[in-house]
Amino acid sequence: MKPEPQAFFLPADPAAAAGGQRFCVHHPAQGEHLRGRIVYAHPFAEEMNKTRRMAALQARAFAAAGYSVLQIDLHGCGDSSGDFADASWQAWIDDLVAASSWLRERDEPHRQAPLWLWGLRSGCLLISAALTQLAAGESQALKLCLWQPSSAGKLLLQQFMRLRLAADLAGGQSRGQMEAMRQQLQAGQAVDIAGYLLAPGLALGLEAARLLPPEPATLVDRLEWFEISSRSDAELSPVATQALAAWSADGDRRVRSHLIQGPAFWQTSEIEDAPALIEASTAALS
Repeated sequence: MKPEPQAFFLPADPAAAAGGQRFCVHHPAQGEHLRGRIVYAHPFAEEMNKTRRMAALQARAFAAAGYSVLQIDLHGCGDSSGDFADASWQAWIDDLVAASSWLRERDEPHRQAPLWLWGLRSGCLLISAALTQLAAGESQALKLCLWQPSSAGKLLLQQFMRLRLAADLAGGQSRGQMEAMRQQLQAGQAVDIAGYLLAPGLALGLEAARLLPPEPATLVDRLEWFEISSRSDAELSPVATQALAAWSADGDRRVRSHLIQGPAFWQTSEIEDAPALIEASTAALS
């Protein structure tokens, strides 16, 4: 009988930036041999809700392939403690580190199994920001599986803030709104965007985040980069090509890119699946 996913609440580290509990789902590895451990970093705001199904499907596929997978709702998200307005970039880094520590302790007899960090969109930037802390206590270099990563958090923040501009445009009030929102955040005030109260501690942390190779380079020895496009003749974006070149500069690191045909499921109006992405991701890790 295959093991079933287990839902539980993980107490936050008392020394972390935010207290309370984090909702987690653990997918035990199937089979006799543990091939690796995987911690998932979900995307930002409404993208998290749009992608819950795809994340669950992929987590199950990884578990079936012999990986122990932990999904965590970050502070102020999903079923975890706090509201979105309480979230901060540092609290999210702390959550990711706590998740990896829990998984390492849980799979202590298999400590030699590699740790994979799997992220989607802003989750990739969060992983990058936490690499040094995530590597602490690991016996070997980290491995990354990144879905539709952005090279800079500033781009994702701008996309999110445009939701407010679109709403204001409909009401004839869009002029100067982007700059007004930035000034509000810089002044330490939260901004209401599409039903989400965005706090400065989260917005400014995301804006400063960049997807850069770690220092020292030996922290990560493998990167699987996935981009999704609905076009059959699509090519990797120039930004992705440039980012991959930077990550490939260290000849000791294995870097591979994958261009998958499928829907932009993180932003579609209806919940959509990308089965080709699940199949390719599982094969890439295996």
